Amino acid sequence: MAASPARVREIRGSRPDQLPLPELLAGGEPVVLRGLVDGWSLVQAGRDSARAAMDHLLEHYNGRPLPYSWGPPETRGRPFYQDGFTRLNTEARRGTLDAVLADIAAHLDDPSPPTHYVASVPVDGVLPGLRAANDLDFAAHGVEAPPAIWIGNRVTASCHYDAPDNIACCAVGRRRFTLFPPAQVHNLYPGPLEPTPGGQAVSVVDFDAPDLARYPRFAEALAHARVAELQAGDALFIPSMWWHHVQALEPFNVLVNYWWSSMPAWIPTPMHALYHAMWAIRDRPEREKQAWREIFEYYVFGPAERAGEHLPEPARGALGPMDETMARRMRAMLIARLNR
Repeated sequence: MAASPARVREIRGSRPDQLPLPELLAGGEPVVLRGLVDGWSLVQAGRDSARAAMDHLLEHYNGRPLPYSWGPPETRGRPFYQDGFTRLNTEARRGTLDAVLADIAAHLDDPSPPTHYVASVPVDGVLPGLRAANDLDFAAHGVEAPPAIWIGNRVTASCHYDAPDNIACCAVGRRRFTLFPPAQVHNLYPGPLEPTPGGQAVSVVDFDAPDLARYPRFAEALAHARVAELQAGDALFIPSMWWHHVQALEPFNVLVNYWWSSMPAWIPTPMHALYHAMWAIRDRPEREKQAWREIFEYYVFGPAERAGEHLPEPARGALGPMDETMARRMRAMLIARLNR
């Protein structure tokens, strides 16, 4: 890329059993946690060799088939779209981990190997026992954050955002992250909401060769970008809704990540509201849209207590704090109205 993005702030000396979660969440910006998982057995095996890391994974593998993406060498390690943005350039496959690892191993020295990408597979579902020597102690903070594993060769995950907060641990290989604050959505040229290479909309800009004639606002996004390069044993905190472009840099790479949300389970993903708003509001006349913008500012984006503070507490209903009982009522009401 033409610009030279700022480096992500670093913290050294953190340990898996002493996560600085309050500090990370209060800061609300990406942070590299250097050496956080240096002591993981998978990290140590990967430092010996790719083969040792593969063997270590297989020691814990329970034989269950898992999903992965496969693409021919022309994919260049970038699960993305074919021309027209209606079809993906990779195939969704299912297979055993030992077969996937054997395919990757057979092409470790190829300059243009086929793309193999096991993405976001729950660790406990396919690698029981791995966490015994490869885990972060979220439980000490009262947080439920089961890990997922990402395995592949030189794969690029196109720039996207995730709704939960995230700690991504580089276990084998190296990774480069390019991150953007949420406001840069206007300059990143998101692609279709579906299909997508990984479940979320991705930027359609090729970061290796950005076409600024076609996507001129991307130059402004680069002015706000931050970069983090992780070695095996390092981790990165990615705050909720920050866009991130992830490049795996070695012939074999493994990442373990933890997503978690501060919201209780009865609060649904805002993506449902986004789809509903596109359906109900986006195509209305501009003056109506502006009026609805003010309504949303009052009821949703302003202070949570504002809309009901002038009412007696028993009269507030949905304008009061959202608890599990009210969440159930609202869900039932929405389902009933949508099904009319």
